This record gives sequence, structure tokens and C-alpha cells, in this order.
Amino acid sequence: MTSADANISGVVRAVLTVVFGIVLGSPALAQPGSAQAGQAKAVTCAACHGADGNSVTPEWPNLAGQHASYFVRQMEAYRDGERLDAGMRGFAATLSVQDMHDIAAYYAVQSPQPQGADPELVSVGERIYRGGIPERGVAACIACHGPRGRGNPLAAWPRISGQHSAYVFNTLQAYASGQRNSDVDMNRMMGNVAELLFEDEMRALASYVQGLR
Repeated sequence: MTSADANISGVVRAVLTVVFGIVLGSPALAQPGSAQAGQAKAVTCAACHGADGNSVTPEWPNLAGQHASYFVRQMEAYRDGERLDAGMRGFAATLSVQDMHDIAAYYAVQSPQPQGADPELVSVGERIYRGGIPERGVAACIACHGPRGRGNPLAAWPRISGQHSAYVFNTLQAYASGQRNSDVDMNRMMGNVAELLFEDEMRALASYVQGLR
């Protein structure tokens, strides 16, 4: 088996793990959320992420339009220490599973505000997003996040279109360094990609993602 075949097999196993987990009753998708209830519960989140999930601070992520399944998975990762952030872990620890689903449902129906990309970085960012970097084994982002960056709610892959470029860049760096490892249950899909990217490629990719709609 070649290294390319091994990488493909790893991705397939990761996808099947996610899909079977959902079919068998993943805790992250066990209960439907109420957007109405979530609006009241999300008041605390507004300080950083905006009342409607559109953050005014580029280092903090937009949550508007994010898939509920992904949101809940990340809150569980914060709560369980799989994803490290002292403030978020403390907040997540105060939430019940139902709270997480309700807040997720609220943000899922909010509309993300469109943003633009740096014209000077678009061509490089688009090339990596759509085609990866085959000679270095960098997979194309489009495979999981889709042509418009809308992700895949069934597989709990996030919507990234319109996300702040600063946040995306910081996230890629965190994956590359191993500081963020909340993808361990998916064979470090993001970590394996991010650690092969150069810093200027991360910036171009992050800018391109910000401009996706």
C-alpha cells in the first residue's frame, strides 16, 4: 500500500466512524434543540460572538449559520478538555446537554454576514482550497467543506464560509502545532493537513475562506 493509499484509507475510516456514530445515536445529535430557548441561553455568548453569532472581533469565530452538530461537538470538546481554552471550558462546564443543543439550534438559523477576501491572496488560497498541494500531500479543503465552504452537518464538518480570516489562520496554526487536537477521533485530519502548510499558505487559505459565500 502506498502512502497515498494509506492516507485515503485513513480518511475513509474517519468518515465511517463519524457516520456510524451518528446512526447508532451519537450524543451530539441525540436531542433536537429549540432555537427559541437557545436565544435566551446564548445571551452570555453575545459578548464575544455577537447577539446574532456574527463576531465583531476577528480572533473570535462567527457562529451564525454554523451546523448544530458541529457546535455541540465543540462544546463537548471544551467541556471534556479535548479542546483547550480556559474561558470556553468554564462556560461549557455550566451547560447541560440540552443547553448545548438549544444554543446550537439558535445559531444554526442565524444569517452570517458576508465578508471579502484579500484580492492579492485569492489565487493561492483558491488553489489550495480546491486542489490541495498534491506534491506535499496536502488534501483539498473542498473535499470536506464543500465548494462554498458550507461543510457537512451529517459528518459534523463545520461551515467555514465567511469565517474571520484571523480566526481561521490561528486555528490552522493551532492544529499544526498540536495545540488543538479535537480532531483525534478523525485521525487528525486537520492536524495532518495544517502541519504541511507554510505560514503564507495558511494566510492565503484563511483569506479565501473569509470570502466564500
